[in-house]
Amino acid sequence: MLFIYKVIDNNGRMSDGTIDAVSIDVAISSLQRRNFIISSIKPAESHSIFDRKLTLFERVKTKDVVVLSRQMATLFEAQISALRAFRFLVAETESPALRTSLLEIADDLQGGSSISKALSKHPKVFSDFYVNMVKAGEESGKLDETFLYLADYLDRNYELTSKAANALIYPAFIVFTFISVMVLMMVMVIPSLSAILLESGQEIPIYTKIVIALSNFMVSYGIFVLVALVIGGFFIWRFGSTKNGKYYFARMKITMPYFGGLFRKLYLSRLADNLSTMLSAAIPIVKALEITAAVVDNAVYEKIFLEAAEGVKSGSSISDSFSRYKEVPGIVVHMIKVGEETGEMVKILKTLSAFYRREVVGAVDSLVSLIEPVMVVGLGLGVGFLLTAVLMPIYNIAGGQ
Repeated sequence: MLFIYKVIDNNGRMSDGTIDAVSIDVAISSLQRRNFIISSIKPAESHSIFDRKLTLFERVKTKDVVVLSRQMATLFEAQISALRAFRFLVAETESPALRTSLLEIADDLQGGSSISKALSKHPKVFSDFYVNMVKAGEESGKLDETFLYLADYLDRNYELTSKAANALIYPAFIVFTFISVMVLMMVMVIPSLSAILLESGQEIPIYTKIVIALSNFMVSYGIFVLVALVIGGFFIWRFGSTKNGKYYFARMKITMPYFGGLFRKLYLSRLADNLSTMLSAAIPIVKALEITAAVVDNAVYEKIFLEAAEGVKSGSSISDSFSRYKEVPGIVVHMIKVGEETGEMVKILKTLSAFYRREVVGAVDSLVSLIEPVMVVGLGLGVGFLLTAVLMPIYNIAGGQ
């Protein structure tokens, strides 16, 4: 594998070049044996225009960060230096986007930066929560434990979020397929059949007239409807990008029937897990609340946690601050109050997180078992109505002849 490097020689002069080695560690060792001080070293292929374009559009997956965190915990436990650990992980990771970030982090570490500061330059890969946890680990000297906490937290969060998202993918796909088939029938099939029915001169049932009228409308004005939907979708997206829009859709997300309860449980589990992980790393409660607000991914709960942080700054307890909001259930407020009084806040929050995680899993399983029969009945009724509206008059025509 070819690497591009920049080094400083014994005379203090900067030079660059390439070196062929099995891994980046071997390349670094080879250059150091020549008494070079390494300024930077990167795989040669990461400099190609094609790879750069791919990296720009590639998103680092959560599971890649989970694996990275576990590897970092192992390396720090083995007393390997941070710079060497990140250099090693560059050669091990398969994600081009993550590899690029790790290379830049390693360069920053070599320049004297702390790990948390180097990570903070890559917010798309490492969240504020992640960076502050690492910072707490640096201050306490327990980076190996910190990375294990992070890996376990990300693993739980990823599993829970994936389960909730996967439960919605199947019904969304079925509904999209059904609508697509119905539109194709209305635009391509019904017009031909309606011509036969109209030419027969027989009386057409009212429900068949409705289907024919809807088909004619879609054939004549369907393109305008499509354009209107695209424009409407664009303006909804623009509105959703504003502060008021984010808050509106966040509120709608947690208040809609059935799904609202699922999302509330998902957010509460994430919030409790996040807080317990940060408090176990000895991060101050106000800072923990502010960081949790930034990573919760819901504007309603973000506002609640920021206001709770302000309340704690003013001398109020966490439970009293949360008790003012109906979005925080009474059981959560009561449990947090018990944690404050007993000094077992981390344990209480872990219990709450586990409880709501089970609730989400149960709600998702119930949703999946409920959606399947409902969708089968709904699709059957829709297809049955369409076929009845078209085939019955044709059958009558054939019988009359």
